Amino acid sequence: MFITTELTSQEITSDNPVHQRLVFAYAHTAPLLVGNVLEVGCGFGRGLEWLLQYAKDYTAIDKNKKLIDELQIKYPKSHFITKNIPPFEGIEDNSFDTVVSFQVIEHIQNDELFIKEIHRVLRPGGKAYITTPNRLWSLTRNPWHIREYLPSELENLGKKYFQNVEMQGVKGNEKVMEYYYQNKKSVANITKWDFFGLQYALPRQILQIPYDFLNRLNRKKLQKQNTGLVNEIDYTDYSISTEAIDALDLYCVLTK
Repeated sequence: MFITTELTSQEITSDNPVHQRLVFAYAHTAPLLVGNVLEVGCGFGRGLEWLLQYAKDYTAIDKNKKLIDELQIKYPKSHFITKNIPPFEGIEDNSFDTVVSFQVIEHIQNDELFIKEIHRVLRPGGKAYITTPNRLWSLTRNPWHIREYLPSELENLGKKYFQNVEMQGVKGNEKVMEYYYQNKKSVANITKWDFFGLQYALPRQILQIPYDFLNRLNRKKLQKQNTGLVNEIDYTDYSISTEAIDALDLYCVLTK
């Protein structure tokens, strides 16, 4: 399987700080699950083992047929649906107690329909847990993302369909933030050569390959400079904060 820097992999050491940041969302959310669970955008199943410990029944929907087929074979008791989303075709109204969707909404063109569909498939009183990068802490434009959100923007989007929207954030400890600021400095050394602001002016599809190439080089450089820091960061180095504005990722809880 081709691994982009956007997807990240636990098998690539230089991806570890980002991988652990994504794992944290699963580790934190899994004990909060209730009843039947739908994961929207499961990818290669990074957090599936966490969710299965607590879900009464697990269903996933994702556009990547190859990954979905592989997960169905590996987890025959769970349910996997291949669809471009939104809408969530084939899923009935009020059919899930919990929805999780981590680092997905920033890839969705029609984000309002995405939230509307989550509301539709949730039972009354059900909860959805969503994470996405906090735009305030992004180091550069990510061409794999259609958009990124400020805390207020994601909160206002959720309130279009949910009465109860709780904005939290995923923060890192001193070790994580040391890596973040090293990364920020390294990225700035690359983007300083973008005299004409092409990273913002060009269509994102054109930028994806050069972005991925430079991002991979940058992560390997950071690993070479400080192998201990890159290797040692663990999901336990991240935590939930009630101050979303200061967090690396937004963590949004929607209650129907």
